[in-house]
Amino acid sequence: MNVLLAREGPVAILTLNRPERRNALSLELMRDLLAALAALGPDREVRAVILAAAGKVFSSGHDLSQMTARGLPDYREIFDVCSDLMLALQRIPQPVIAEVQGLATAAGCQLAASCDLAIAAEDAAFATPGVKIGLFCTTPMVALTRAIGRKRALQMLLTGETVDARTAADWGLVNQVVPGAELRAASLALAHRIAAASPLTVAIGKQAFYTQIDLDQPQAYAYAREVMSLNAMAADAQEGIGAFLGKRAPCWTGR
Repeated sequence: MNVLLAREGPVAILTLNRPERRNALSLELMRDLLAALAALGPDREVRAVILAAAGKVFSSGHDLSQMTARGLPDYREIFDVCSDLMLALQRIPQPVIAEVQGLATAAGCQLAASCDLAIAAEDAAFATPGVKIGLFCTTPMVALTRAIGRKRALQMLLTGETVDARTAADWGLVNQVVPGAELRAASLALAHRIAAASPLTVAIGKQAFYTQIDLDQPQAYAYAREVMSLNAMAADAQEGIGAFLGKRAPCWTGR
């Protein structure tokens, strides 16, 4: 199986399972991951998702064996499916945490950058090396630029050089760097902190974040205040406010 699914309470763990191919993103793997995300999105029991990878490499990017001697429709299909996958990570209501060990290169770097949050092992490294093989990392550029900004993204894109985990954290590509032996524990700890909140509130917040981020500031405020006004009317918001004022733990209903 290209993608494995495990559950730990309210946390779903999706694992890329092509370690013998450095978890290259074949069309089949991307479609399997899309299907897994589509199934998890409506699952009210899932509050957070961890995206992990088997073996020593998070993902080496596109499967280059599928990138030779093809026609334009074939290449369009590969990059269409890849783009759909990256958008799906941000469209499902649950936050998705990339759990990165080893290399995350090209579309693998894009995959980590597209997740809502990322935790990396100390041995993790990131690169967009397409320029070195004559295929510029144009689609990875979309996620990378939004994560780390223009100058740093262009440095990675134009040189193809590898960025270590600590630098990636300093640049905003990952949230936290931990020893490799602590990677799963750190990912689960973050996922469970997220899972402790109202799932409705988290879903509203995630959708609002991605909607407002590309708006200009007046439009962003107009959108955000309407979302927050509607959020305030939700049962979970009233429960949370009441629990805070009453100095008790809230009881979420997801409504």
